[in-house]
Amino acid sequence: MPVQSLAELIRFARHNSPFYRDLYSHLPGRVAHLTDLPVVPQAEFWRANSPRANTLLTAPLEEAVVFRSGGTTGSPKFSYYTRDEWREFTTAFGAGIVKAGLRPGHRVADLFYAGDLYASFSFVLDSLHRSPVANVRLPIGGATPWESTTATLEEFRVQVVAGTPTTLCALAERLVRAGRTLADVELLFFGGECLFGDQLPLLEAAFPNAEARSLGYASVDAGLLGEAVPGDDPRIHRAFTPHTVVEIVDEENGPVGKNGVPGRLVVTDLRRRLMPVLRYPVGDQAEWVDRDGGVFRILGRAEEGVRVGPVTLHTQDVHDIVTTADTAGEVTGLQLVVRREDGRDGLVLRLATGEPSSASPELADAVTTAILTQRPLYGSAVTAGHVNPLVVEWAHHRDLVVNSRSGKLVRVVDERPLT
Repeated sequence: MPVQSLAELIRFARHNSPFYRDLYSHLPGRVAHLTDLPVVPQAEFWRANSPRANTLLTAPLEEAVVFRSGGTTGSPKFSYYTRDEWREFTTAFGAGIVKAGLRPGHRVADLFYAGDLYASFSFVLDSLHRSPVANVRLPIGGATPWESTTATLEEFRVQVVAGTPTTLCALAERLVRAGRTLADVELLFFGGECLFGDQLPLLEAAFPNAEARSLGYASVDAGLLGEAVPGDDPRIHRAFTPHTVVEIVDEENGPVGKNGVPGRLVVTDLRRRLMPVLRYPVGDQAEWVDRDGGVFRILGRAEEGVRVGPVTLHTQDVHDIVTTADTAGEVTGLQLVVRREDGRDGLVLRLATGEPSSASPELADAVTTAILTQRPLYGSAVTAGHVNPLVVEWAHHRDLVVNSRSGKLVRVVDERPLT
């Protein structure tokens, strides 16, 4: 399917999708510029995109593959691709994997998660299949016991392992505890969530000859977002031109034109017609690195955080504070856990380390002090009796809570009772 002109795609969506017809009802009959369109309101978008009585799709659901998205937060959402759209999606992403470092003949293990309408395992496998270079694909999956996974990696002398950072770190932790390494692995392709610098020592211990790189940036709802740009910063990606148009917009939804200015990432897909994606907010913040070249840096989820009593804490901020306090690099992962005891909310900072039983009390104190220093409202709320004191809880990386379908780390765990 050729890339459509923006004006034609808008006309098609308005004519065939009740949702877009209503959304654009105030616009003139012909619209040719993206900035003339409103950014899609996500809540209304997903309400219109229900499995029954769908008012977003442009045609009856008679030929498509259906995937579930929105698994780590919020209620599940469904995305639809025609046969041609899925083939083009995976073909373009497969070409991007080559730019990320895939070489002819590479033996690649797919450790992403499959089943329950989740897309990542099939998406990566199909992208490798349609990649322009020959490769050997090993569809292991993310739920396979680590002993079996390790045996397959060793038997085939796998050179590339692909999975979420959480899956890769959990496997690495098992290998390190067993005193084993996988020296044949050259590349660790990660996707689905950010890889942080504090996770690299664990990966290096288990895969001493491997480099961790982004597989690419995509989502099942938004589609193609960015191909990996190899370098020192794995957050940097380049827009999939001409398939999609990527914008970074400010709070008023106006495009950011300068490098280094944060904003919301918004995407328009110029090929999808069954489920049109026009100025769709991805949910991430980003900044331009090279605006003219379409190169941007992912800055994390736009609004991911937790409310503890009267205090709001953003996961990225807490992660940065812990990283700064952890000068020896002991922490390999973290979660913000909210619990309720004695009628008050409280924050438990669950930190993963190699051996929780011998974790440093000094590090726990340093982390707690750093958070309370930089977020003094939490300490004030404790003094006032509004929330319980901050607690540090040590865990193995494999014990961190992950989404059962995707294998992604659940960064905020709410253990408060529903009633």
